Amino acid sequence: MRRYLLLLLCCYCCTGLFGQTAPDTTQAEFSIKNVQFKSAGVTLKGAVFIPKHTYAAVVLVHGSGQESRSLKIASLLAGKGIAVLTYDKRGVGKSGGVYAGPEVGTNNVDAANLDLLASDASAAAQQLQKHLPAHHCPLGLLGFSQAAWVIPIAAMKNSKVNFMLLFSGPVATTLEQLRFQFYTQGNSRFWETHTETEAREHIKNDPDRYQFAGTDPRDALSKLSIPGLWLYGGKDIQAPVGISIERLDVLKAQGKPYEHQLFPELGHNLGSSKSIDPVNFAIQWIGDKFFP
Repeated sequence: MRRYLLLLLCCYCCTGLFGQTAPDTTQAEFSIKNVQFKSAGVTLKGAVFIPKHTYAAVVLVHGSGQESRSLKIASLLAGKGIAVLTYDKRGVGKSGGVYAGPEVGTNNVDAANLDLLASDASAAAQQLQKHLPAHHCPLGLLGFSQAAWVIPIAAMKNSKVNFMLLFSGPVATTLEQLRFQFYTQGNSRFWETHTETEAREHIKNDPDRYQFAGTDPRDALSKLSIPGLWLYGGKDIQAPVGISIERLDVLKAQGKPYEHQLFPELGHNLGSSKSIDPVNFAIQWIGDKFFP
């Protein structure tokens, strides 16, 4: 479990919308309160952003890596009337616990670690609910990349979760994800020289270089009945978008309320400050879904 973990969904850089530094905002739009909550025996710390007029709420769920709270996207969403809880990942920043990931030589997609992170997200949702208005306010989980495995498990753990939003979230097993990333090798021009068919054949047939139990998000997605939206970039070289969309369509045909939107010219980092369209699409989707 060494270098390959560095390849696995190393997502959103700090300079994009999902970064750590909050932009200048009009404080009248929302208030910010530091919070802490317990999960699986440790204390996690973060911040709650409460708009002056709240119509929905989300917990921000981390991608891979040593990620602390995402203040930029929290501020943007709060400015649009969406309450947000963003927290330091387990073992990162001011949160307790032990971080698992490539930087410390451990497997961050081990099934036990993904389940633990899902428990943290569920506990965060419980904490955010305490700060919401008395009237019904739809509560969701919004995550990035690796969160595609964490969020469905968290939604299974917490019946208060009303919806899911995934940015560049693969609907693939963790082992399939590794095969795809070994194939692309981080080459930004990969899709100029390879086809979708070639990528699928590689994912299907490439021998696994490491042996561990893979996690398939469909195990939880097949049991959930809450709405979900997956947003993808057509030039993604970290998540196998074609397969993911196909599998979402299968789930949708089975009656699951899942939707997806493709942005053909974008890559994995849908949170780039230069690509605000996916974020605006997600905000609009929440309004259309719960306040038609």
